[in-house]
Amino acid sequence: MSTKTLDRSPLINSGKEKTMQIAITGSTGLVGSKLAESLRAEGHEVLSVSRRSPENSAGSGPSFDPEGGESPSDPFENLDAVIHLAGEGIANKRWSSEQKKKIRDSRVLGTRSLCEALAKCKNPPKTLISASAIGFYGNREDEELTEESSMGTGFLSETCHEWEQSSSAAKEAGIRVVHIRIGLVLSPDGGALAKMLPPFKMFVGGKIGSGQQYMSWISLHDLVRAIEFCLSHEEMSGPVNGVAPNPLTNSQFTQYLGKALNRPTLFPLPGFMAKLMLGEMAQDLLLNGQKVLPKKLENHGFKWDHETLDQGLAWCLQK
Repeated sequence: MSTKTLDRSPLINSGKEKTMQIAITGSTGLVGSKLAESLRAEGHEVLSVSRRSPENSAGSGPSFDPEGGESPSDPFENLDAVIHLAGEGIANKRWSSEQKKKIRDSRVLGTRSLCEALAKCKNPPKTLISASAIGFYGNREDEELTEESSMGTGFLSETCHEWEQSSSAAKEAGIRVVHIRIGLVLSPDGGALAKMLPPFKMFVGGKIGSGQQYMSWISLHDLVRAIEFCLSHEEMSGPVNGVAPNPLTNSQFTQYLGKALNRPTLFPLPGFMAKLMLGEMAQDLLLNGQKVLPKKLENHGFKWDHETLDQGLAWCLQK
């Protein structure tokens, strides 16, 4: 699958001459790399924030300690914004107790360390955009969920809640903080869709479990644009649902994907098989559902390039 360059978006510089100096954690990841590419194409200076450790504590560039140790504040002085995307991959490994701790700590402790460093700046960044996830809402079946909805229950809900709360030092320092609650990201280069494609291409794709669980998705292209939109709209703060406005059930998603690939969708994956294969992770990532609506983005005038799933898949799967 070839790597595509995101179309340049005028979301930040529209009507403005000023360019920004922006630091990004997780800048080599799926979202961070495309975001950095897009921001640089707009003329902004992008600094990659490295992970600080006892073995890697030198250097003058921005860094933070993902394990919660003290992070230096000086490299963050006078920046316009910090975008925090770093964290242990949710689906990297089966969820043992040790792996769940790693997932939580990389988000909660790392964010706390970064925000404490920002709060110590004499001239701190004006904006922090920190990743979160729609896992915040837990398993809610067909309940329509907005940024005003309460948190759910379970490991992912609790982790997302603590993750967002760990930015309190930045908020108290007067920094505008946005939590972008990201849904399933459609990308030609990785993530959940890349893992779904092989069985479908081999004619063995199908719905997972009952197929009635909702999947709230967004194309990588529109996620990058949504983050840029939050960056440029200074009136936005707090949680922002980073999803497209048309969530679908797993069964509907499966049908669209099969149609896009010209493949049948006759081989369902029963819930018990998913749990045997993936353990606890299967319940939270595959069998639970959230019908999440992007009310804040809509209310502030954001327009999706890929508003429907067929549009998102066509972008992802084009040659």
